[in-house]
Amino acid sequence: MSDQDTHLVLQRLLRLRDRREPLVAQIAEWVGAGIIEGRLEPGQDLNSVELSRRFDTSRTPVREALMLLEQEGLVEMKARRRPRVAAPSLADIRDIYQVRRHLLSMLAGLLVERADDTELAELRGRVEKMRELADAGDVDAYFWSHVQLQERMTEIAGNATLKQILDSLALRTLMLRHLSLTRPGRLAYSVDDQERLIQACEERDGELASALIAGATVRALRAVEEQIELDTASSRRPARKRRSVA
Repeated sequence: MSDQDTHLVLQRLLRLRDRREPLVAQIAEWVGAGIIEGRLEPGQDLNSVELSRRFDTSRTPVREALMLLEQEGLVEMKARRRPRVAAPSLADIRDIYQVRRHLLSMLAGLLVERADDTELAELRGRVEKMRELADAGDVDAYFWSHVQLQERMTEIAGNATLKQILDSLALRTLMLRHLSLTRPGRLAYSVDDQERLIQACEERDGELASALIAGATVRALRAVEEQIELDTASSRRPARKRRSVA
């Protein structure tokens, strides 16, 4: 997936086309992509001065961009403290995935009912390209391709209310979805899940399609939980004591 495609996804989800200030949109997109792809980690400070220098601007557009990301749950801004990357609790993450699992199950059922053969062939082609990216180990390209795959599925399903709800959760889940794909072996498992889902849709088995996408969502949550546990254990591990020189 190209940088332009990534730009279009974030532009739509952040509603950046509605922003009159192009610099605010540019900053929000750069910071948002960094958070989602893990270059900016949960809890990490976002230095307004450094961002101002990077984009050769005053701190006002930076603050507006961070406030925009705060509204979407990606950034935390508290009085007398630096803005920082949001760090959702494990309880919050589980709640998000519980809701997402039910929504995606509904999406799969609608897809079976409403997708025609041409649309299913298009989805099959997308998944075949994702297989190539998974085999190459390209996490970022696979991730954004997966995002676009699900967006296309939602369009085909044709339920505007479902799409609106999924969009409202999208930015809060993208960081977690990317994190789950960084676990060893997850790319292969993920693309296998997508292939089975498309096959179930082609066979017009709505019950199976719903079960498959629900199972894939549960496995993604487990991968996130495992990574968070590893990160927590690593942060708590005491530093080795240096041996004194006799």
